[in-house]
Amino acid sequence: TRFLKSWIASHYSDRVLACWKDEEPAVRRVDLTVRSGLLRSAPAAPKNSQTIGTEEKSLGVPRPLTAPEQFGGSPLDPKLTFDTFVVGQSNSFAHAMAKEVTAAPRDEQNFFNPLYVHAQVGLGKTHILQAMAWAGINGMRHFAYLTAEKFTFSVRNHTSPDFRNLLRSHTLLADDLQFLQGREATRAFSYILNSMIDAGRLVVVAADRPPLDLENLDERVRSRLAGGLVVEMGPLGEELRLEILKCRVAAARQHNPDFDVPPDVLAFIARSVTHNGRDLEGALNRLIACSRIAAQPITLDVAEREIRDLVRPAEPRRIKIEEIIHVVARHYGVSRSDIVSARRTANVVRPRQVGYWLAKHMTLKSLPEIGRRFGGRDHTTALSGIRRIDGLIQSTPALAEEIKRLQTEILELA
Repeated sequence: TRFLKSWIASHYSDRVLACWKDEEPAVRRVDLTVRSGLLRSAPAAPKNSQTIGTEEKSLGVPRPLTAPEQFGGSPLDPKLTFDTFVVGQSNSFAHAMAKEVTAAPRDEQNFFNPLYVHAQVGLGKTHILQAMAWAGINGMRHFAYLTAEKFTFSVRNHTSPDFRNLLRSHTLLADDLQFLQGREATRAFSYILNSMIDAGRLVVVAADRPPLDLENLDERVRSRLAGGLVVEMGPLGEELRLEILKCRVAAARQHNPDFDVPPDVLAFIARSVTHNGRDLEGALNRLIACSRIAAQPITLDVAEREIRDLVRPAEPRRIKIEEIIHVVARHYGVSRSDIVSARRTANVVRPRQVGYWLAKHMTLKSLPEIGRRFGGRDHTTALSGIRRIDGLIQSTPALAEEIKRLQTEILELA
C-alpha cells in the first residue's frame, strides 16, 4: 500500500540500501513500488523480434502491465482464471454471463449492463471478476479490477478528474461493493457508474447481497444496479464441492507429486465442509501440511481429526424484508403498495407496524433501513410502530399468537 511504501522509505530505506551495497557494491538506489490491479493489455510485438529455436523472444516487450503506480488498484491472483473455475448448477449462469460479456467486442452495446453478481462469502464472486480481468488482458481489452476498500482509498487520495477519467477508459470490475464507505466514495461511485453506463461502457459489480439491500448506497444507485442483469450464485452443492476438491488436488500434485487423497476422504470432506469454497481450500491445505510435515498417509481418521473445526452447523436462512412485507400483506388482505404507501387508514397502519416489528426481530437491518424499506419512512416512525406492537403483544394474546403464526410462515418460505 502507499502507506507502507512511505513508512518503509522513511524508516528502512537507508538500511536496506546498505545491506544491498554489502552484497553488491554497484547498487546505488532502491526503489519501492505499489502493486496495482488496473491492467492493460501487452503492446503488440515489435518488428525486431528474434526467433530462437521454436521460441519467439520479443525484444523489449513486457508482460501485461499494471496501470500507473499512483492509482493504487487491487492486485490480481494468477490462479483465479476461467480455466480454474469449477462450474456447477449453482454458478453456471453467472459463469456463462461473465464469459459472454468478457468476449463481447469492446464497441458492442451490452444489454446486460451493469452485470451484478451476488452471493454469500466464499462462493466464487471474486474468482469470477478476476477471471474476467485476466481474460480481458488476453483479449486486448482494458479492465479495472477494484475492491471497494481500494476504491474508497483511491477516491480519498486522488480527487482530481484524472482518477475518474482513468476508470471510465476501462471496463470496471467492482468487488465487495457492500464495503464501500463514506459519502465521497459513494458519490464518486455513483458518478462513475452513471457515466460509464450512459457511455455504453460495461460495469460488473459483485457483492454479498442483492443491490436493493446495499444500505450504504443511495436509492438511485441501487436502482441503477438493479436495472441491469442481477445474477445470484447459490450455495455449493455436494457434487460441486467434490469437483472443486478434485481440481485442487490435481493442482497440488503439480508442486507435490506424491500428494494423494483417497476418494473416500474427498467424499467425506465434500459431505462435511458445506459452507463455502474457502473452507474447502483450508481443509485441503491442512491435509497437504499433514502429508508433507508429519509424513502421514491421508486416511479418513486423519481427515476427521484435521478438519473437525471446519465442520460447522448450517446457518439459518437469511430473512428478507420483502418476504416479510409479502407475508404480512397477504395475511391482512392488503397489497404491498398499501403497506409502503403514505396511507394512514387503520387497515393499513396495523399491518405496517407488524411489518416493522417482524423486520426488527427477524433481520439484522437497522431501524433507518427498515424505515426506508417501508416506503422511505424515518427511523423514529419505525421505532414508534415497533413499540406500539410490543405493548399490544403484552395486552392482547390474540395478536401475540397472530405474530407467531406470521413468523412461522416467513421461516417456512422456500
